[in-house]
Amino acid sequence: MKKTLLIIGCGDVARRVAPLLNTRYRILGLCRNPENSSKLRQHGIIPLSGDLDHPKTLNKLAGSAQMVLHLAPPANHGVRDTRTANLLAALTRQFSIRYPRAKTLILPQRLVYISTSGVYGNCDGALIDETRLVNPGSERALRRINAERQIRHWGKRNQVNISILRVPGIYAANRLPLKRLRDAAPVLSPEDDSYTNHIHANDLARIICSALRYAKHGRIYHACDDSHLKMGEYFDLVADRFGLSRPPRIKRNQADGLISPAMLSYMDESRRLTNNRMKRELHITLHYPTVFEGISN
Repeated sequence: MKKTLLIIGCGDVARRVAPLLNTRYRILGLCRNPENSSKLRQHGIIPLSGDLDHPKTLNKLAGSAQMVLHLAPPANHGVRDTRTANLLAALTRQFSIRYPRAKTLILPQRLVYISTSGVYGNCDGALIDETRLVNPGSERALRRINAERQIRHWGKRNQVNISILRVPGIYAANRLPLKRLRDAAPVLSPEDDSYTNHIHANDLARIICSALRYAKHGRIYHACDDSHLKMGEYFDLVADRFGLSRPPRIKRNQADGLISPAMLSYMDESRRLTNNRMKRELHITLHYPTVFEGISN
């Protein structure tokens, strides 16, 4: 009999993961918008109505699955991830109203959380592994750290196998900065530019599948490829592959008003991630080892 996998956050990555797992799992997906139900079914995901921002809609989650894949991002405000708090509470909620004779709470066996490499903040271009201390430079990073800590404490308290994938910039054919290039939005000059990290969405889906099977309890993994490009070099590559003009370069002290604060917050964080632990422990061979293989027109 198949185990059940519950996916929280049924966006592009979830829809890439589902076909890889539907022979192994019965897949449920938390669905906030009923209009998306048919799309989830097309990808082999059974929609389960609920909204992480409204805890009372999550009553069906307790005892629903042996495995949980948490892909949902935090809300865009504050320093605490209330969505993750609501999810964890729902997964552990006593369901005595539905099952009054139940004596034990059925908990997931494993939860994999998709976090972000932004938790490290600016590392001045250093090559870092998973032992690097977090150093958040933004509220979005603080929310992710809060989510990670909630999940790790919850897993320890409830004896649930927890794993965390820290993911950098995700790209694919439908996730490229083509509009930004066509708008001739500037990037930083080479001397002011920062290192960035990448993973193809299809490789990320495969990494997630391996994490559900092989990840060690309490372990953090960098889910990234082997690229070590600066951000401007990445935009140049995309422009060249699609026959577009390369973006103009400006100095950092010229950026205010020309580059959005949100984009600048990414440009101010420079780091290079290692992925040796991911390859070794999750048995991953990347289909797109660098963005040079992954980006095509």
